[in-house]
Amino acid sequence: MSNLFWLTDEQMERLQHYFPKSHGKQRVDDRRVLSGIIFISRNGLRWFDAPREYGPPKTLYNRSKRWSDMSVFARIMNGLAAQGTDHKTIMIDATYLKAHRTASSLRFEKGGRGRLIGRTKGGMNTKLHAVTDSLGRPIRFLLSAGQVSDYTGARILVNNLPSADWLLGDRGYDADWFREALNDRGIKPCIPGRKSRDKPVRYDKRRYKRRNRIEVMFGRLKDWRRVATRYDRCPKVFLSAIALAATVLLWL
Repeated sequence: MSNLFWLTDEQMERLQHYFPKSHGKQRVDDRRVLSGIIFISRNGLRWFDAPREYGPPKTLYNRSKRWSDMSVFARIMNGLAAQGTDHKTIMIDATYLKAHRTASSLRFEKGGRGRLIGRTKGGMNTKLHAVTDSLGRPIRFLLSAGQVSDYTGARILVNNLPSADWLLGDRGYDADWFREALNDRGIKPCIPGRKSRDKPVRYDKRRYKRRNRIEVMFGRLKDWRRVATRYDRCPKVFLSAIALAATVLLWL
């Protein structure tokens, strides 16, 4: 098939030192299997619908699940981001991802975190919170239930923000505690004030216009059908699929 996706030799060279070492029996061809996982994620296919050129579907699924549990895909994205990120200006935002009925079971093991899926006006959703560099390339991801507010996600992410001069965010992040937390870290907030404020908040409107880059990033991620629609019940597996999509789209 001419429309199949294959990682190039240059891309594999950048990725391979993040792969876990194989123990005992030699691992199946990494390029073939990883290209198959990417093809499935991008096109929203079921695992047993994978083209035969990528090998047995069970092999693709097992590798995806095992490496997700080991946080390999997240480690790849974080490693590449650390090499080429421009931290002078960072941006924060969140978007909704529709949960398919196969993933939207709210049952979870006792003591677990649940599925991170919540009911909103648009149905069952997961919310993806993201921090990007000045070019819109992702640095941090966080999953939460759909009804969780933007600034609640920011409260979790604020302690892991990289050093930066500016942070751009929309009105959903206008909270006094968040502005104070950013100032304590030496980061200047460029966030418009909520309309309910008694006094208007001054911000750099010209700088704020650059925030569209994070919106473009979300749009490109949602071109991958297994990202735009969540089929995975396990949040860690779903977040790994998002990290893999971000790596291929924005870091390779």
